[in-house]
Amino acid sequence: MIKNIIKTLVIIPLRSLRKGYLYSYHKMLLKAKNVKYSEMPQCNGKLIIYNNGECILGKNIIFNSAIESNLVGLSKSCTIKINKNSKLVIDDNSGFSGVSIYCSVSIRIGKFVTCGGNVSIWDTDFHPLDYMDRRQNLSEKTNSLPIEIGDDVFIGANSIILKGVKIGDRSIIGAGSVVTKSIPEDQVWAGNPACFIKMANGRRKLEQMVVNI
Repeated sequence: MIKNIIKTLVIIPLRSLRKGYLYSYHKMLLKAKNVKYSEMPQCNGKLIIYNNGECILGKNIIFNSAIESNLVGLSKSCTIKINKNSKLVIDDNSGFSGVSIYCSVSIRIGKFVTCGGNVSIWDTDFHPLDYMDRRQNLSEKTNSLPIEIGDDVFIGANSIILKGVKIGDRSIIGAGSVVTKSIPEDQVWAGNPACFIKMANGRRKLEQMVVNI
């Protein structure tokens, strides 16, 4: 009885207050960082974003940053960095938990994309490959290539999507994978480096339907 009273008088109002604070915080943050959005994203915990280029968010996008927002075991908040003259586009109904997105050229993420905890999406090597270039900090010699992630893609927890990768619609990336090359539609890939495992179930069902017609 006492616990219920405490919950009603203290815990629920505190949660509502925190939720209202986070909404206001993120609204000001996105405005300050010049982020364009069709609908205010749902941010559970604080989103960290640095936008020096162009950032466009669609509708019904979720960013889980707080540990309690996804019990898969988040290691950090959601972080997004868009460099100058770069463009990040995230389409409708996509969700992220503790994601790291670093956009040096271009990253496009489709609709209904699901990212497991602690996924990293990086379109750059961050540093030059030649050691002498690294000594001189010649960032202009860093390799960067666009990333495209199609609709209905599922990326398992702790996976890394690297520069130049294109992932086709409805494909699945197994947890802990390092994706270094492009993946066609309707396929399951996993491993380090990620390799083909099998066709996705949706594609199999479609093929069976075509055969039976």
